[in-house]
Amino acid sequence: MDTTGQNGTLLVPVANPETVERLLDTAIDVARGRSMRILVVHVVEVPPQLPLSAGDSLIEEHGEEERLLDDAVEQATAAGVTVESRMRYARDVATGIVGAVDVHDADALLVGWRGRPRRRDVVLGSFLDRILGEAPCDVFVKRIRSPTGDITSILVPVAGGPHGELAVGLAGTIASQHEAAVQLLYIQQPSASESAQEDAVVLLEEASSRLEDLDIRVESTVLQSEHVAGKITDETANHDLTILGATREPFLRRMLVGSVAEGVGRTAVSSVILARRAPTQSESESG
Repeated sequence: MDTTGQNGTLLVPVANPETVERLLDTAIDVARGRSMRILVVHVVEVPPQLPLSAGDSLIEEHGEEERLLDDAVEQATAAGVTVESRMRYARDVATGIVGAVDVHDADALLVGWRGRPRRRDVVLGSFLDRILGEAPCDVFVKRIRSPTGDITSILVPVAGGPHGELAVGLAGTIASQHEAAVQLLYIQQPSASESAQEDAVVLLEEASSRLEDLDIRVESTVLQSEHVAGKITDETANHDLTILGATREPFLRRMLVGSVAEGVGRTAVSSVILARRAPTQSESESG
């Protein structure tokens, strides 16, 4: 899918006219920072009593879908980013999005999240849980808050693991587009041993080293609290955007996000992006 001078495809499903502009703001930052193209997709759910080919008739009946795609394309084009759009017909949203990742060989996927109260056995939402479990690429889930000004400060809680590395890298990408500062944060138990304190310093140093080639300000902080998610949530009030890695558990275990990331995602003052890196072949096979 790559074209000359581009490093891959960022797939962005759009559905809500009220949040598409802010979702595209992030997509544009990522595409610029990583020299990617954007592929905007809208999934039309086709009832089981109709053939998928009947999707066109549903579009003709509800013309707002095409307007939604057109607006997204116009926003990305105005920002100087290569962009295309597709309408996709599927029985449900998750199937349509995961199928689009495969068909278009997408390297990363950015989806929006409403952050509604959690239901039993559903973490972020039924279709988002499936996407996190099935999409074979990097996945970024953005919880969009009310419109804010420019991004000047990004909070990245650090806990290690490949998803955390992806979160740090994404923070660097977005910070570079806004000349923003990145605050790396480690939350430590008050009773932590001297060895654990040293491990925290090492984790922060490793995370900071991934950003050293970027012309951005990076700070590292260790705070103590018995309530990790709550302390991170408190800190989000001081930043415009918070980026967290998903759980460190293997890819297809039940808790794909992790209680801390999920809790912060629901309650943070700032907008939040949850990052889940693409599974390795062995992880996919074990799932």
